[in-house]
Amino acid sequence: MGRMSGKVALVTGAASGIGRACAEVLAREGAIVVLTDVQAGEEVAAGIRVAGGKASFHKHDVTDEARWNTIVAGIAKDHGRLDVLVNNAGIAVAGLVTDLTLEQWRHQMAVNVDGVFLGVKCSLPLMRKSGGGSIINISSIAGLRGAAGLSAYCASKGSVRLFTKSVALECAAMGDGIRCNSIHPGIIETPIWGQVVPGSNEPLDLDAMSAARVPLKRKGMPEDIANAVLFLASAESSYMTGEEMVVDGGMTVGTPQ
Repeated sequence: MGRMSGKVALVTGAASGIGRACAEVLAREGAIVVLTDVQAGEEVAAGIRVAGGKASFHKHDVTDEARWNTIVAGIAKDHGRLDVLVNNAGIAVAGLVTDLTLEQWRHQMAVNVDGVFLGVKCSLPLMRKSGGGSIINISSIAGLRGAAGLSAYCASKGSVRLFTKSVALECAAMGDGIRCNSIHPGIIETPIWGQVVPGSNEPLDLDAMSAARVPLKRKGMPEDIANAVLFLASAESSYMTGEEMVVDGGMTVGTPQ
């Protein structure tokens, strides 16, 4: 307890799944957490407060630069600092390349790439005034390797990976005390899997998929990613920047026996 005491954290896509778990874990460790999402998330913030944490929720479309500026200005006014940014908000647009529309492609990039870019761009000035901090961009193992039917998603998450490394080098060169790392989840039980098979009324069987594809033979949970976020947000990872932390039960290591 208390690993994030005195810190202020902003978590996007925090109404459910990985974002919610990140907000809850950071708050449990003492951070003041600002949750944002396009979906309703006040209930999550209220739950954190009931548990003794400090949290607020704000409606937020991460593709809207003006809204980003408003959110960050509000954090500066209410808390005077920003120490941690978790760019978690994301969507999955599936489909064969020949079936994807340009609108679908652009929407995928707008949320997963533009949203991360805007988060970093708009948050950096306040983080610098705060004396440093940690930026954590949630990518995917789809940002490390290709997947048939997920070309747009893979392209977006690969962009997040390399954008993270470039930001890390810029911040290091400036000596501003800000670190930037990416996390690459594998099969994690979150609502995003409902988007992966368009037009299907059958939910994906993540347990069966994990048994076949994951060396550890099980799916991950949002808390598995949240714990990685906590590590990267804390001083325990002070010598890490520009790195990619893979949390996938061994999926990218090799083929399970």
